[in-house]
Amino acid sequence: MEIPISFKLRLARVAPCVFIVALSGCTQAPRTLPDTREADTKAVRETDAAKMRAWASKDADKIAVFFADDATHFSPNMPALKGRQSIRETFKERLADPNRTVSAEATSIEVSRGGDLAYVIGVYTATSTDPKTKKVMAEKGRYVTVYKKQADGSWKGVVNIDNR
Repeated sequence: MEIPISFKLRLARVAPCVFIVALSGCTQAPRTLPDTREADTKAVRETDAAKMRAWASKDADKIAVFFADDATHFSPNMPALKGRQSIRETFKERLADPNRTVSAEATSIEVSRGGDLAYVIGVYTATSTDPKTKKVMAEKGRYVTVYKKQADGSWKGVVNIDNR
């Protein structure tokens, strides 16, 4: 039995519409992520405070743990430090100064709605020995640290900028 041409033409017109309607039923509504900013803000605040405790311990290895492998650190009058290893080595040199101290306090923390990035704004005070005069000098400044949530849920600094 042969299918009439008129039926084939109707089928050719209707089939795409049926396919589109069927396909539209397969799409899902956009997934809304839970708002975790409150918990993330607390975690970032704790991470930043722990980083400052590591500075107080004068242990460059402990400080470097708070930075991502590919982090960048900017300090006044110095070239950018690229990578955790470079940050660790430079901090180790700085901490060899017996007069080196660093204290800081976060004044503002903002976490992205997506819960993957955060930034901390704060103030710091540092002391060190002036290489020329050999006198202890104090420095006060501001900092911004951008944190990125890692796959394990921890927060690591990806960019840090110190500014006098």
